[in-house]
Amino acid sequence: MSKTTNIMICGVGGQGSLLASRILGNTFISQGYDVKVSEVHGMSQRGGSVVTYVKYGDRVDSPVICKGEADFLLSFELCEAARWLPYLKKDGIVVTSTQQIMPMPVIIGAAEYPENIEDKIRAAGVKLMSADALSLAEECGTSKAANVVLIGMFAKHSDIPKEEYIKAIKMSVPEKFLELNLKAFEKGYQLS
Repeated sequence: MSKTTNIMICGVGGQGSLLASRILGNTFISQGYDVKVSEVHGMSQRGGSVVTYVKYGDRVDSPVICKGEADFLLSFELCEAARWLPYLKKDGIVVTSTQQIMPMPVIIGAAEYPENIEDKIRAAGVKLMSADALSLAEECGTSKAANVVLIGMFAKHSDIPKEEYIKAIKMSVPEKFLELNLKAFEKGYQLS
């Protein structure tokens, strides 16, 4: 049985999870891996939870990641990291932005945003890498590059050379946004 690496990308609609999955997929394809990407949308158009699976290896039979199978959880929002944590392997790695987006039940006062989420994630026995990806992206010129900051953080712990991620960003991002995204990637890469 060949080794497959499973990455679960989660966030809220509009945060760029589809671009992130495209960049990762292009990176892994460039290395000759079999790659499967599956997009699972919640209420993405209305700020709801969005999940994307990216799997790569010598042979990938299914794009789906079940509970306890993800090697990495790449999260664009803190509560989403906690929500999808059961899908991570016991020795998995969480790479998350500390951004907090209040869901509708919190906005209308029917619920409270959970406290101490990072502590709870660490208590689950997984490795946690967190950063204010939104602020770092804004330093690069756009809040929309927070997803690429997180890819930079992930890339530092990947067995694939940094240059391959840069090539994939160049393939996946429109020219007018390329420089901002390359800066965002570098910010994330230098964090970890």
